[in-house]
Amino acid sequence: MSEFTDVSVVKKANVYFDGKVNSRTLCFADGSKKTLGFMLPGEYTFNTAAPELMEILSGELQVLLPGNDAWQNIASGESFPVPGNAQFSVKVSHFCDYCCSFLD
Repeated sequence: MSEFTDVSVVKKANVYFDGKVNSRTLCFADGSKKTLGFMLPGEYTFNTAAPELMEILSGELQVLLPGNDAWQNIASGESFPVPGNAQFSVKVSHFCDYCCSFLD
């Protein structure tokens, strides 16, 4: 899906890591939420509350998911699930445009 319709947008940006990662929250009529964001090059560790699905819209990154010892390469057009109440790390070598769907 290349666009979302019938959503409301939280005006305040979510800004992390000194502005190197930022996103905007989309709220859907059914109560679900997604964020659309952008990551600049760097290495970042995130904590989750609910399960998430991270879709990489453009760019690429490496991800280290909970319970794994090896980094996985994720390219534009690919996605990866993240469990709730977990921590995961990413390495971004070039900019990365993403959509995060909250699955809970």
